[in-house]
Amino acid sequence: MVAIIDKRDLRDFDWLTSFLAIAIASFGIWQIYNAQPGEGYWSKQIIGLAIALFAFIVVALSDFRRIIEFAPFFYGGALLLLFLVLTPLGVEVNGQRAWLWLPLIGQFQPSEFAKIPTVLMLARYFGARKPGSLRLKEALIGTAILAGPVGLIMLEPDAGQAITYFPILAAVFFLSAIKIRYVVLAFVAAAVLIPSSYMIGVQTGVIKRYQQERIMAIIDPENADPRGYGYHTVQSMITVGKGGLAGISDSETSQSVLKFLPEPHTDFIFAVTAENTGFIGCISLLLAYALLLSRLIAGAREANERSGMLVIMSIATAMAFQIFINIGMTLGFLPVIGVPLPLMSAGLSAILSTFIAIGFAVSIRMRRFVN
Repeated sequence: MVAIIDKRDLRDFDWLTSFLAIAIASFGIWQIYNAQPGEGYWSKQIIGLAIALFAFIVVALSDFRRIIEFAPFFYGGALLLLFLVLTPLGVEVNGQRAWLWLPLIGQFQPSEFAKIPTVLMLARYFGARKPGSLRLKEALIGTAILAGPVGLIMLEPDAGQAITYFPILAAVFFLSAIKIRYVVLAFVAAAVLIPSSYMIGVQTGVIKRYQQERIMAIIDPENADPRGYGYHTVQSMITVGKGGLAGISDSETSQSVLKFLPEPHTDFIFAVTAENTGFIGCISLLLAYALLLSRLIAGAREANERSGMLVIMSIATAMAFQIFINIGMTLGFLPVIGVPLPLMSAGLSAILSTFIAIGFAVSIRMRRFVN
């Protein structure tokens, strides 16, 4: 599947997208060090970045058209891994059985990697459809493709990861010319089902007490218990505000170093960034994200195949959604649901899957002139 490298490949290689991804990931390692300087997470992240870059190069130099032919097999393998998470091979952390341990590989999170086969499967199906408005049968098939991994992830349970899959389907539907009545129907159904599902979940105990309190901490922050499940939101907002314009100069007074801010190297890495680099650092990071997303969208516009365009736009939409959710959670606008910040949060599974996804985007853009 790997093409022979020539001068044209190097000329058409998307160096700017690659540089932006590496720059953001490197900046993330610095912030992970600021968050937990003595824990060793930053050194593990360096190793993770090296592995991710190797995978990125392999995928970027591979022919996307050959890979997408095997999308059903990748998709089936992803479902199998998600199923194995629910067996004794699954590893439970903080009440969630979301990790899998396999010999020679070790511990990883299949729900992060399952996004890529899901994107490929959706792109393969919708990329081959005839032009015209999206038909109901096609919408149902797309929903079924997404329902496989999402259903298994909800059984872990990991609602945060499950939510990140829906923007992928939304992007594919939008780009497949979904009829406006389907969109209206979806909004009406969501307006009815979400509140009713929440009430049923509360009454049946499916939605735990701590989850209810995290939601109430956003709706009514003044009455949230700052020592209970409102603690994460309160401490994150304090950490962000402490950074001011250019960040603090004394790391000994850091909220994360003093252990006030929970999970500073993963869920709340943006709060650490705000504390250490201030408003200037946060704006710089957001501009880097904006430029990266704009490069991905430009690559989608230049793709010479519909399936390639769908892959890139699905990746860009999912990444933008995760950025929005994580930062909204950090700033106290959204409930704490454990969605990592792409390329910044610590974790081998997250950084590896993100670089593989960007590798596909680079591969598609690099072959935009190939018939």
